[in-house]
Amino acid sequence: MTTEKTKSTVIKASEDDARKYWLDEGRQPGGTVREIDHSQYHEGVHPLFEGIKIIDCDTHFTEPPDLFQNHAPAHLKDKMPRVVEKNGIVRWYVGDRDFGSYGGNVVSKERNKLLGRLSYTNYDLIHPGSFKVKDRLEEMDRMGVWGHICFQNGGVTQAGALMALDKELRDTIIRIYNDVCIERMEESGGRIIGMAQLPYWDNTFLLEEARRMIDMGIKGFVLPDRPERAGDSYLGAGGVINPVWEEFFDLCNSTGTSMNFHLNSALDSSTAIWDNLNFYQTQTVVTMLHTLAISVSMATFMVSGILDKYEDLKLGLIESGIGYMPFVLECLDHQFNEMLVPEMTGLKKRPKEYFAKNFWVSYWFEKYGPQKMLEEIGYDRVMFETDFPHPTSIYPGVQERAVESIGHLDYDKRKMILSTNAATLFNIDL
Repeated sequence: MTTEKTKSTVIKASEDDARKYWLDEGRQPGGTVREIDHSQYHEGVHPLFEGIKIIDCDTHFTEPPDLFQNHAPAHLKDKMPRVVEKNGIVRWYVGDRDFGSYGGNVVSKERNKLLGRLSYTNYDLIHPGSFKVKDRLEEMDRMGVWGHICFQNGGVTQAGALMALDKELRDTIIRIYNDVCIERMEESGGRIIGMAQLPYWDNTFLLEEARRMIDMGIKGFVLPDRPERAGDSYLGAGGVINPVWEEFFDLCNSTGTSMNFHLNSALDSSTAIWDNLNFYQTQTVVTMLHTLAISVSMATFMVSGILDKYEDLKLGLIESGIGYMPFVLECLDHQFNEMLVPEMTGLKKRPKEYFAKNFWVSYWFEKYGPQKMLEEIGYDRVMFETDFPHPTSIYPGVQERAVESIGHLDYDKRKMILSTNAATLFNIDL
């Protein structure tokens, strides 16, 4: 397969990436607190799901304020990321560099939910289960959820910001973050399962860290949508897979380790959304746009030839939604014909075949998709999520949402969607 060399369209990583992580307006005081009467919601596992270990495939574990300093070697402790409160709002700092927000945290310590904002202003206000293992497990039990797949929440691991630090410091930050994913998994009895971060700006360290984490038992990695923002792209000149990614894909292919796209963060949503919309209007569109754009990550993998060389790769499309997937797959199939893709590239499969073999998708608030489209998408391709403790999360009422969306299915299909599919993707022994 050959391709013409084209000028890259990627937006390069910047040392300001962390500082800009989560919009400032969304972290200001304000919003409306939704006071929740939890007695109105089912606690524990609903009778329809009795015997099912529900795995929530998309949650976030907020990095504790002492995370990095507590795990750092003595000579680096004073240089580690730390939390600083300015004007009543906490932010991460490394030295005098602003590393941005502590992430989306809208569930309060009283178990209420903040609407119209992206986060409460500081750790004292948020649910302790957002950043403490014991409290997280207690809340999971109330939700009726056995396992949480956890992604990062704050801005500390943003590539451009880390690249501006010296090598020893940035490498240590990545190692600490990844080590703590394993620590939490062990402390929680395998129920809190963090996804490792990849230092994709440093090929040698990327492969070293990937091997180290696989040896330690990590269940998956977070992939960059456009690694060329900071390092080598997935494909080099002529459409050939870049050597560093060849080696990484081979590792994941041979070990069954999952590779996960969480939304599509490479998309510059500001180029698509109108000027002069306010925060509430803009954020509504941004959330939808980044969710739909994850289909671009899926499609590029399908047309790249990577999945023909590494046939057993497992790719999670996290916070993807599902209702539009039949259209996306049908559209790609149509374009395969119109653009003579099989004839001109030698690809071995059609889009729906790649999807059925290599991809998993997830839903949270949807009703129509899980009620009407699961047979078309594939019962074994769909996972359930809550996105706790983010603004778009379906907290509270997790069991009610699951009953409403898939309670009509037979027990085996319910189990697939709530548990087995995620266990397959993430190599979880139930």
